[in-house]
Amino acid sequence: MSEPPSLSGAGWLGDSRVRRVFAVLNQDGEEGRAVGGAVRDGLMDQAVTDVDFATTALPDKVMARAAEAGIKAIPTGIEHGTVTLALGGRGYEVTTLREDVETDGRHAVVRFGRDWEADARRRDFTINALSAEADGTVHDPVGGYADIMAGRVRFIGDADTRIAEDRLRLLRFFRFHAERGRGEIDRDGFAAAVRARNGIRDLAAERINAEFRRLLLARRAAETVRIVQDAGILSVILGGIGYPRRLERVAAFESAAGLAGAYPRRLAALAAAISEDAERVAARLRLSNADSDRMRAAVESGARWRVPPVEKAAKAAIYELGRPSFDDALALAAANRPGTAEEWAAPARRLGDWRVPKFPISGKDLLANGVLRGPMLGAILKQLESWWIDQDFAPDREALLARLQQVQASQQ
Repeated sequence: MSEPPSLSGAGWLGDSRVRRVFAVLNQDGEEGRAVGGAVRDGLMDQAVTDVDFATTALPDKVMARAAEAGIKAIPTGIEHGTVTLALGGRGYEVTTLREDVETDGRHAVVRFGRDWEADARRRDFTINALSAEADGTVHDPVGGYADIMAGRVRFIGDADTRIAEDRLRLLRFFRFHAERGRGEIDRDGFAAAVRARNGIRDLAAERINAEFRRLLLARRAAETVRIVQDAGILSVILGGIGYPRRLERVAAFESAAGLAGAYPRRLAALAAAISEDAERVAARLRLSNADSDRMRAAVESGARWRVPPVEKAAKAAIYELGRPSFDDALALAAANRPGTAEEWAAPARRLGDWRVPKFPISGKDLLANGVLRGPMLGAILKQLESWWIDQDFAPDREALLARLQQVQASQQ
């Protein structure tokens, strides 16, 4: 088994705020360690953004010590042993070592303890079970470092048992594979996920959505979604069929256009052939109003092009839709129409720095030039704006007012 290297000298471990948390935890015979993602990412030479801690000290003692040190302590999950220490504009979760006494697949009854290995073995994956002392010494009781080096996401112990303890782990297995896995997915984990797939139906939609969002935005999202589909799980999540090939094409478009992945855009490609699909999936996953609206708009506006738009038409679409919605529309067109990702991405790349112009006149200008209030004012203003767009946004204020005189003359 590969021994993990020391993290001594790691920037995040030397952060003054992290050192203060260690100082609070490591006194009077108690011990605190950094655990989970921070240790995993530190060993992978990736940026560490959040640092969580485990401790032998009971929650009340953690809160009391924090108060003595002048650190605000918030009992964010104290029934499960978790206290959040707030300092320097950051929050650091500190959780007392624990063991599961009873689980029902959604919630767990825990008891506190002092056994670091027992605490590690109750976690989900080997890569999440490492811990680090203040001096950088890394503890790896379940072989997580070897799996980190191999790019392998593997359940701790029996995969069926781990999933039965918390059915959300089924989705986390695929999400972590999409984010951090290399090579083929772990066979034991995959088989256990297939056996447990119907248990997803018992999870809250918000929890499913949170994991699925991270999966769809992960580095290997497209290929992992195909695996999820092969497992018979995708239809359980979406409540209908999915289109992994369309997701692959959107991901390729984003890469070619230099765009970051967007969840509503990718979900629209994967799950919605028509706007009614978008509404169904949004309700099933309880999307936010913003995500739901953007997803539906992407499906509807993506049908406007059969071939990539020329520059003039692309500018008009950006002006009409706004930049994010234009990118979504172009991506959905790329998913559904012939042509390469590079061909569809070309308009987005060419116009990446184009600033959307502001229409130079308003209704006040029309009133000042003799147009009466009422429906006609709006109709003329819209007519002038359409002409301005058709002229590739070139006419200035004076040219538009001259055009207004022509319109008024034609109506007399």
